[in-house]
Amino acid sequence: MLRGCPLYPPHSSEAAVTHGHAQPARPLAPIPLLPALRREAWTSEEGLRSEATELRELVASVHKQGRARAQVSFALGRLVERYSLSNEEDAFALLRTVSQRSNIKVHELAAALAQTTPPHDKDEDWFPGRVRRPSPPLRALGRKQVDARSQSSVLSAVLNRVLDVTGGEAGNVQVRQGRTLRMVQHEGHPQIFTDYFAFVDDGTPCSRAAKSARQVTVPDIARSTGFDEASKQILLDAGSRACHSVPLIARRGGMVLGVVSSHHREPLTGLRQEQLLQLQQLQRVAGTWLDWYQRTVVLDALEALHQAAREAGA
Repeated sequence: MLRGCPLYPPHSSEAAVTHGHAQPARPLAPIPLLPALRREAWTSEEGLRSEATELRELVASVHKQGRARAQVSFALGRLVERYSLSNEEDAFALLRTVSQRSNIKVHELAAALAQTTPPHDKDEDWFPGRVRRPSPPLRALGRKQVDARSQSSVLSAVLNRVLDVTGGEAGNVQVRQGRTLRMVQHEGHPQIFTDYFAFVDDGTPCSRAAKSARQVTVPDIARSTGFDEASKQILLDAGSRACHSVPLIARRGGMVLGVVSSHHREPLTGLRQEQLLQLQQLQRVAGTWLDWYQRTVVLDALEALHQAAREAGA
């Protein structure tokens, strides 16, 4: 039960298609025991609903923390082994230092380290001969000043622009990490939503949008068959009655690199063609920028980490 969207045309509607920095590595804290049902919960429907909500919040929090820590721990192990560092504390210190200097979050740098082919031991540079290109234009985001080297700055502008176009009251941006979508930006969601959908593998509109490279609309979540019951209840409890997911597609190669979703308090009757065309333009701009960012800013940070680790392990 894993949870949490290129191109118009075509656009798919569910109605038409069935439809901060991490902490140093240390042993994971014991998973808290599920609280026993309070006596009053057995005597009222309201009490049972309250207890169920608390249990869902606990499970969502543990799920998010476990996956996030595992990702960073894997990266630390690679650093220790590859550069003969003394321990994972030294590895984390390097990761954190490079993260701060590069303005990249620790978990983002750790994910890039885990997913990138390692350098040859004797190479001075990790990416020799790499050509650096200027950032693609971001005028379509509607903001005069956006720091192109800051993922949070650009994706915040992307999310706000999507919400402006769709009229959504809340939304989030996910970036692809391997086969997983990881939430990196959100607006207007309660914590249980951001914890529960922090990592999405499949089974949601955003994952379907990422796989199909098409915009996906869920007009009415309460009537949808596209969610498992737990995910549907989290969405409804969070005040989301409808959603629209837009894949972020790079012009180079047509790769889907992320998804931005708007959430709505009332059912959707459908977006107008004008809105869908605006989102089509935005998904290309954002996807092309994300491709540049990963090939420039992230690789610069990995190169800096490589050099710092070489010196520390010498």
